[in-house]
Order: sequence, then C-alpha cells, then structure tokens
Amino acid sequence: MSAQTTLRIALASKGTYQEETDRFLSSAGLSVWRPNPRQYVGRIPTVPGSEVLFQRPEDIVHKVADGSVDLGITGYDLVSEHGYDEPNIHVTILDLGYRRCELVLAIPDYWLDIQTIDDLAELSIAFKRAGRDLRVATKFPNLTTEFLYRHGVNYFSLVGATGAIEAAPALGYADVIVDLSQTGVTLRDNHLRIVDGGTLLKAQACLIASRGTVGQSPERLQMARTFIEYCEAKRAARRYRVITANVPGNSEDEIARHVISNLDLAGERGPTIAPVFAKGPTDRRWFAVTVIVSEGHLLEAVDHLRSVGSTGITVSTPDYMFAAESQAFATLRDAACQETGMSYGS
Repeated sequence: MSAQTTLRIALASKGTYQEETDRFLSSAGLSVWRPNPRQYVGRIPTVPGSEVLFQRPEDIVHKVADGSVDLGITGYDLVSEHGYDEPNIHVTILDLGYRRCELVLAIPDYWLDIQTIDDLAELSIAFKRAGRDLRVATKFPNLTTEFLYRHGVNYFSLVGATGAIEAAPALGYADVIVDLSQTGVTLRDNHLRIVDGGTLLKAQACLIASRGTVGQSPERLQMARTFIEYCEAKRAARRYRVITANVPGNSEDEIARHVISNLDLAGERGPTIAPVFAKGPTDRRWFAVTVIVSEGHLLEAVDHLRSVGSTGITVSTPDYMFAAESQAFATLRDAACQETGMSYGS
C-alpha cells in the first residue's frame, strides 16, 4: 500500500497511558499489534493500511499538529496546553472514557485566609507590594498564565518543575502549584488544597486528528472513518443496557402499552416484542420483550417489567452503539474536506 493511503495513528508508547489505551482499543475491536515493547511501529489489523507510531503523549499533540500523523490518542490537558493555537488539530472525540483528571490550582492548607481565587488575586497584589511575585510551579505554563490573568491574578512568576510538583511549596521554591489531580489524595498528603474556583480544566483521553492530512485521499478518510466509528460506538455503548424479559399478556399491543406507559423506560425507539412459543401446554401467552435503556434507568426499567409479572429478566451491555450517522466522523470529514478541497467519495 502506498504512503498516500497509509493511515498513521499515534498512541502512547509506555506506562499506564499505553496500558489503558490498549485496553480501550482492544475492547473496541481495534487491537494493536506491536512486535515487541521496544518497537515503535505497529499496526491495527481491523484497519488495513494503518500504521501505529508509539510516542510520548505530549509528542502526539505536536505530531498531529504538524501532520506527521493523521490520528492520535492523548490527554485533552495536553491538547489544550500544546495545541490551543494549532488550527490543524481537530478534536474528534473529546472523551474516550478513561484517564479522567482535573487541572487544578492548589495552595498550602495553612493559608487559612485564602479560600477563593479572588483571595489569591489580592494576595498576589500584597506580594507585589512586598517586592516579590507569587511563585507558581506548573508543567502547564500556557493554561496557567491564561487562567491567572483571566481571574485577576496579575503578579506572578512561573516556576518550571519536573517530577513531583506537589512538593514544591514544602521545598520552598514555589508558593502554589497548578497540576493534574485525579482523587486529591496526593494533594492532601502534601498538605495542599484546591482553592475555590481553582479548577482550570477537566481532562480525559481524547482522539484528535490532523485536518490537513486525513482528507488528502478518499482512502485515508475511509480508514479514519473505520477507526473513529469503532471508538465512538464503543464509547456510546457503555452508557446503555439491553434488557430482555419474558412478559405474560394477551397481545403484543397490551404489552407495548404497558412498556410505553413510561417513556424513559421504553427503550431507544420503543420495545421489541415477539411471541414466546411454550414448551408445553399453558393457559397463558408469553412474549419476549427487549428494550435498550440508559445505565441510569436500569433498575427502574427492570421494576417496570416486573410490575406485570415478567420473569427471566436478563441484562447485557452492547458491544457497540451506532447512531444513524457518526457525528464525530461527519464533523471531521467536513473539516478535512474544507481544508483540502476534496469532495468525500470522489
């Protein structure tokens, strides 16, 4: 296959990011083949013509931005920090459902007079009058600078940091920190707390695309569609449950009226109802009813079916949930074709 029709996909090369991405893609039917952990090139058999490049999560943003790769999975925090002014980056699926965290501003817990971001703004003024800036340790200088200025914290200096940023205030080389937090435990262990109004960003793993390269050929765009549709449908399926039950009744219409009496529990488009052929003589008619409901309505839907004497109620999670059209792909297709001038299907 020619280079023109190769779909280049960048994934995390190692660590928990790589492990979680592998698990997600495998569950979506997009298992990654990698000859050995030291190899930095692999492929995804489900997408013939794909080439996987294993990179650091931060580098994935730059690779997509400069068109070295067509698709990439990385953190939305990194996209926001390193790709905020990159017009070539298209966020195709914002939330893949894992690696959730928040970028937060944390202060020493003994700063009892500082409760809100407005209090911190006043403190920065007091520090300036005393002849110094508020020192902020972070690995996210762009997001931090924009956030602080937007909230009136005008007098500060950024402190570059590597390793455990949470230790910076205790070690004395910073006053406050801006860093990622998943549970807040590490912050508390280091005697830090998140200031009220101090959440800069909610982040998670996301799928990004290069507008300038994905649409360079119909073949590449079609390969991108395969990858995107599998990811999107797998992500959507996690929010739904399929309930099947044996329901007694006189007719399909009678069963349908009961199920539809609560629209929240009636399925995506309504119930599927079919007669059950009894294994032996019986004085009752039975029907198999299948509904698809959101995860949050699962027990309500089960009770709704129980209320008319249902038995044999089973629940499963669908492997995929495809919509009438992939919104993620349609949006990327339009952006890519506008960028390249190509007409999809040409």
